[in-house]
Order: sequence, then structure tokens, then C-alpha cells
Amino acid sequence: MPRLFEPYSLKSLTLRNRAVLAPMTRVSAEPEGYANDLIRDYYGSFAKGGFGLLITEGLYTDTAFSQGYINQPGIATEQQRDCWVPVVQAVHDAGAGFVAQLMHGGAQTQGNLHHARHVGPSAVQPKGSQLSFYGGEGPYQVPSEMTDGEIAEAIAGFAQAAVHARDAGFDGVELHGANGYLLHEFMSAEFNQRTDRWGGDFKARLALPLAVIRAVRDAVGEDFVVGMRLSQQMVTDSDLKWEGGTEAAKLRMATLANAGLDYLHISEPDIAAPAFGEGPTLCELARAVGPVTLIGNGGIRTGEQAEQLLGQGTMDLVAVGKAALADHDWPRRVEHGEPLTPFDYGMFVPMATVTNELAWRQAHYPTAS
Repeated sequence: MPRLFEPYSLKSLTLRNRAVLAPMTRVSAEPEGYANDLIRDYYGSFAKGGFGLLITEGLYTDTAFSQGYINQPGIATEQQRDCWVPVVQAVHDAGAGFVAQLMHGGAQTQGNLHHARHVGPSAVQPKGSQLSFYGGEGPYQVPSEMTDGEIAEAIAGFAQAAVHARDAGFDGVELHGANGYLLHEFMSAEFNQRTDRWGGDFKARLALPLAVIRAVRDAVGEDFVVGMRLSQQMVTDSDLKWEGGTEAAKLRMATLANAGLDYLHISEPDIAAPAFGEGPTLCELARAVGPVTLIGNGGIRTGEQAEQLLGQGTMDLVAVGKAALADHDWPRRVEHGEPLTPFDYGMFVPMATVTNELAWRQAHYPTAS
């Protein structure tokens, strides 16, 4: 696997290989949003397992409307910031880079200790039912349309959270513009029906993510890594496609990348599949926008798949999620030709917590260390 295990430079950050841990919600923090020893050991295990870069689950960014799940970790307050310091240290001690994903739950919020009312770009109810393995039950709330003041508060929250991440020792931040959370909702015609400066056609609907990129970059400076995760599908709509096809997709990604991002993290159910039924993949479209670093995520399970995707040149780093949950040492297993463990959704029963994952491992591999 010559490409997968080749070092990579992301700004001033040198990664030992091209294997990235994808962000995955684990709802395992303390009720106040504090990272704990369980989270420290969880992320430390992926670093010890050989990943070059780890991206956290989505961390909520303010104490207003950003929290999306009960027991979701935050990085909104100084106390939450300080709880991440030993987690970052554990990851760095094991040789991996570490990026904090910053997330605002938006209309897909299932649980928020700070506000019972949920907000979104428009008063549009998300489809389907809340995710039970993240503690939800029943239909989603109809969110309130955000006021200008609430939008300003959300932007400021992303910027402050980025500063907290930098001060906690993280190597960078990833702005969560995917999977149907707030930044994705503002980019989406389905959720954003506004007629003010935050709405309009697909280019106008980039106003909020662009404002967040600028605010974060101004807050952390030029030397800190800032990326953004993008997807077409949402938690509440797995079949969603961006409007406008390939040309609009390239323009959307180029506009975001050129606003001050160091990387784009592209997520699709199958990252190797055509973005719009036929033709190029979303990563191939993203590659056409310029020299920004590209991370690809979705359906990557084996080292051979990762090596092939890297060899095609349409992505610089490969992110794995389910395969990493099955084997926290996925890179080491791939490098040494050891067998991989099939992912089992039993890890998410009854909740997608770190504790339940540990219980699953104990039941299936009681002699494992």
C-alpha cells in the first residue's frame, strides 16, 4: 500500500499516512458536554491503531441552539475546552494529528439542554423520525426560522469554538457542512426557503457557510487548519442530491474552498460512485476546483479500496468510519495484511455509545486486550 502509508503534509501538519478516522457521533460525553476519560481512551485507541489523522464527532459550538444530541460533547465553554486537553494529548502522544469537528444541530436537533426550542433557516420540519440510537424518539420538531440575531450568535459560536479548539491543542477544525445539520440546511433548497440575504438561489444560500468560514479564519489566523465536510445526503433524507448538477456542484465547492479552507471532506454513501447517477464522482468534481486538499469518505472498507482511490488521484486522504469502529487498528491491520473485522450494527444497540461498543467487544471477543 505505497500511497496509503505515504506521509502527507496538510499545511504545517505532517501526517504519518493517508488514513483518516471519520467523524462519528457517539453521545458519550458527560451531561454538561464535557469530554471524559472514556472519550480520551476511545480516541487514543485510534491513534495507537495507526491512523494518521483523527476527526472528532461533531462538537457543539454554543450554549444556545447548537447542541444536537443529549450527551453530545461540546467545545462552547472554557470548561468544555479544558476537558479536551487530555484527549488531545493522548492522541498526539500516539503520533496522530487531531481535528475538532464543529457542528450546529439546526433543524435536526434531537436534544438540547440549553433550549427546548429548535431553530433552522426556515420553519421546515425534517423528514422521518429521530434516531433512536442517538437517544431520539418520534418526529422532529418544526424549527423556528432563525432571526438575524440568532444567525449572528451561531456565527460567533463557530468562531469561539474554533479558538477553544486551537487553545486545547487541536491541529485544526472541520466545519460540519454535511449530513443535514445547520450549515448544510442553509445551503439546501429543501430547508432554506428564506427571501432575505441568507436565502435565494444555490449561490445565495452559501451566505451562512461563507460567513462562518470568514469568522473562523479571522479568529484562528492563517496558520491553523480549517476544513469543511460536505455531503449531498442528510440524516433525514439519504437520497437527496444537490440541485444544478455537475457545474453547480463545482461552483459550490470552489466558492467554499476559496473562502479560506485548507481542505474539503467529501462524504457520499459510496465515494466511488457517480455524484449524479452517471459521470464524475463528487471527489472528481471537487478536484477540478483547485489545489485544496481532499478527504474522501464513504464505503471504504479495505486497504485495497483505499489504495485504489488514492491512486486515481481524486483524493489525498481516505476517511473510514464503520471499518474503523470494527477495527480501531485498521491501518495497522491493513499494513501487515491481517484480517479485518466485519462491522456489526450490534455495536449501536441500544445506543451508539462508546460504552455499548465496549460491551459488544467484550461479548464477541472476551479474550481481546
